[in-house]
Amino acid sequence: MSGSSRLTDALFLTTIFTVTWAKLQWEIAGTLSLSDVLTALFLVAFAGSRIARSDRRLAYGASIAAAFFAAFLLVYLIGFFNLDTEQALAQWAKGMVKFLLHFLFVVAGVAYLARRAERFYWRTFTIFMLGIAANAVYGIVQLAAAEVAGVNLDQSVLQPITGGASQINIYGAIEGQDVYRPNALTGDPNHLGIELILPLLILTPLYLRLERGHRLRIPLALGLSFLLLVELATLSRSGLLGLGVGLLVLVVPYRRKLRSRELLVPLSGLGVILVGVLAARWDFFQTVLRSRVSTSANGTSTHFAVYEFIPDVLSSNPLFGLGLNNFSVYYEFVTGRTNFGPHSFYVATIVETGLAGTILFGAFLLYLFRRLGDLRAIGRTLASPRIRPLAWGMTAALAGTMAANAFYLTMQFYYFFAFATLVLAAPIVFARRLR
Repeated sequence: MSGSSRLTDALFLTTIFTVTWAKLQWEIAGTLSLSDVLTALFLVAFAGSRIARSDRRLAYGASIAAAFFAAFLLVYLIGFFNLDTEQALAQWAKGMVKFLLHFLFVVAGVAYLARRAERFYWRTFTIFMLGIAANAVYGIVQLAAAEVAGVNLDQSVLQPITGGASQINIYGAIEGQDVYRPNALTGDPNHLGIELILPLLILTPLYLRLERGHRLRIPLALGLSFLLLVELATLSRSGLLGLGVGLLVLVVPYRRKLRSRELLVPLSGLGVILVGVLAARWDFFQTVLRSRVSTSANGTSTHFAVYEFIPDVLSSNPLFGLGLNNFSVYYEFVTGRTNFGPHSFYVATIVETGLAGTILFGAFLLYLFRRLGDLRAIGRTLASPRIRPLAWGMTAALAGTMAANAFYLTMQFYYFFAFATLVLAAPIVFARRLR
């Protein structure tokens, strides 16, 4: 492998590893994240290698991704003409930069993986999972530092790097004691909770299908238990909703595993830990849990209230909406609250891109499900103990993420595009065995 190929590999894998590390960003000509810098460098390296070889060929999945990219770009450019303030233009430009970087990464990433061996795909997949797990590790250390020592870990670790201020989320206080929710490197505990459903749902079927005595069996059991513990620590209702929907998908093919030793032993161990923690401070946790299941809180009403804006926006801009990334501008005009997101991916899509953008994104999601169906068929034909579990796990993760985004909008975040890249590339990579 040449030096340029090794550099491209390094940029690609490092990007995949850091796509959930939102706090690693700098205020330079807007907000510039580490993963965005790495993406730009990877795209330059990828394009340079193709141009040097006069290679214009794209794999089928990459071509379809490029067609979706062009369609989304057209919708967003038409929406540009609905902008009427400088603030709206600034928000649109910010959204366009993110879109260009993230969706071009999908196109280039699928094309890149399509020409690599299965081993490189699994390496990429593993690094993606490890990046989210590293985020979870930081989150639990962040929580321990705040609970035990009252230390803001972000101030000690991140602020010298980024120069920006950040801290663990403080949910409230009970009898003068702060209630902390880890947000790790994501910036919001709900974002962390929703992102964690990817490794939880994708790795679980892979773990359940491991052969007895496999070297990854114990590490995966411990890792999944840890990730579930962090998921619970985020107190994210959207994360648990997405996890629940995803698990319902997995019940269909893995219902015989519900009483298996592989599943019950780790869950029992985690249950013992949770019982011990809850028993030690039952009154405290009872108050916290009661507040999280309440449907009358202000936060809950806000999540539902944003849906009321849809009819008003569609009556004025039905086809192409208010413009990409412009919900906060509209929300400020209506309520006076600045820089406020819609707290729903579906509200954001309808309000900002109208019926055209909503139908287009729906088609993109259907295509992802179709390719996962192709991957399941490949695994079934090959009787593979790895490919079919991977396909089912990704299907559950996609369904769970969609459910969680009814009240949050992580499907706009970079990690979702990295996930889509792995989904679209998998059938191309593993279909080679059929030939």
